[in-house]
Amino acid sequence: MATATPTPGTQSIDRAAQLLVHVVETAEPPTVGELSERSGLPKSTTSRLVAALERQGLVQRDAVRGVLTPGPVLSAYARRAAPGGDLVALAAASLDRLARRSGETVNVGVATESAAVMLDQRDSRHILGSTNWVGRPLPNHVSVVGKVFLAEGAVPVPDGPLERLGPHTITDPAALRRDLELSRSRGFATAVEELEPGLWAVAAPVRDASGAVVAALSISGPTARLHDRSLDELGALVRDEASTLSVRNGYDRPTTRRNEVLHERRRDRPE
Repeated sequence: MATATPTPGTQSIDRAAQLLVHVVETAEPPTVGELSERSGLPKSTTSRLVAALERQGLVQRDAVRGVLTPGPVLSAYARRAAPGGDLVALAAASLDRLARRSGETVNVGVATESAAVMLDQRDSRHILGSTNWVGRPLPNHVSVVGKVFLAEGAVPVPDGPLERLGPHTITDPAALRRDLELSRSRGFATAVEELEPGLWAVAAPVRDASGAVVAALSISGPTARLHDRSLDELGALVRDEASTLSVRNGYDRPTTRRNEVLHERRRDRPE
């Protein structure tokens, strides 16, 4: 289908929309210079249009790195429109507790077959390592939220070679499956420098009343601070909070299972 030629009055709108699409769909947040190169627009024009998008809350600029990510308006819409939109409000107290207890960046996110996306975040109390992950699509095999969904069978494990993004990215599907099996057995997923150098993360599944994984809670931070606490300790912390959130979300299978065990013990007890 032919694309209509924009009229002079709508050309700026079309260009701004083009830049916004680039910001939303690009895996790595771009700078203004990179947006200029990808769109073919002069850097001055790109900068002016990005400033307009920022004023309207459609994009936001990282003060340290200068990269652009979806703004608070799009993030708020994503929270409302996502399958776990209601869960975001329910997760607020869990995010606050995890942030307070860990001191690191905390997220609640979901995953599809193509990518994991963070829906809400509590920032680290530290300046070093603070990154806004909300709205930024991440490949499932390098995201702990994505790995939770992969481990639980909520999204399929890719068959082909996996893209390397960090120094310790798992690129072999067979090795990834082994890692996911470990994640499933201990109740939380981990990633150390799999997404990018110097970054660790842990995440655990959040379930609905049926037991299906509908979201994941995560904690992440720089490896420079990892020596203070072990991944197992942080993993247990996020696993316990995710379990609490699951119960608040209607999941009661652990209670049901405990009742079944007690019933079996009473049944097997000699008269």
